[in-house]
Amino acid sequence: MFEGSMVALVTPFKNGELDEKKIVELVDWHVSEGTQGIVPCGTTGESPTLSYKEHGRVIEIVVKAARKRIPVLAGTGSNSTTEAIELTHHAKEVGADAALMICPYYNKPTQKGLIEHYRAVAREAPLPIILYNIPGRTGVNMLPQTVVELARSEPKVVGIKEASGSMDQATEILAALPSFIVLSGDDSLTLPLMAIGAKGVVSVVANILPKDTAALVAAAKSGDWDRAREIHFKMFPLIKALFLETNPIPIKTAMGWLERCSPEVRLPLSSMDALNVKKLEAALRAYGGLLSPARERAVC
Repeated sequence: MFEGSMVALVTPFKNGELDEKKIVELVDWHVSEGTQGIVPCGTTGESPTLSYKEHGRVIEIVVKAARKRIPVLAGTGSNSTTEAIELTHHAKEVGADAALMICPYYNKPTQKGLIEHYRAVAREAPLPIILYNIPGRTGVNMLPQTVVELARSEPKVVGIKEASGSMDQATEILAALPSFIVLSGDDSLTLPLMAIGAKGVVSVVANILPKDTAALVAAAKSGDWDRAREIHFKMFPLIKALFLETNPIPIKTAMGWLERCSPEVRLPLSSMDALNVKKLEAALRAYGGLLSPARERAVC
């Protein structure tokens, strides 16, 4: 159920407020484009700047819009274990299918602390849990042995979004847990991770290329490695451009140009540097057919 091409959904804003209409439009679009799962309120969804009320509201809107057509993995992590449990309970109440749970950030727990944190959530919260390891954001790296211990001792811990950038870590996890759900957390590593047994990706680039991302994952799953490589090599320059600045600044900028939603981000995130804007435009143009006619005219 929790595999394939899943989108790390942006949170659209309009004049500083949630753009609820756009959230619904994006979910419907992703379903029609072949996305196989929606992940609201993650890093790409600017969860750190959402109020507690907004966080719950975004998950509720996404669940209602998805209408069980594809699963919703709600971002419910926190650096407070109690808050993570509360957010996960709410996600269950509104109908989410699983919880994507980031490692506690800023307070930098030890590996023992990570185990105790996730164990407490797993035993209190009513949803399957997908761990989320992204040390570049949290300041702590969840080691493979920690993942293995949690997977073997807590039945609700069913997978991990692995965004450490380390093929070695993913290899160690999959060698010890062949049936465990490993999802790529880095678009540029989706293909190599699937080659060693990952089940899919929680993708940033899928916000603008849902069909192509789904096609890459489907090709890899079916063993059509030539086709998977073809898509990977085509997407790679654009993926790199989408991380010229802190995610989700570039992806939201691109979505604004593509008229998918406003490019608005919340402080302390800010608009893109002018030089990086040119680089992103070039990458979108090189990919082919992505810039809207209005943006093409503005650039020319």
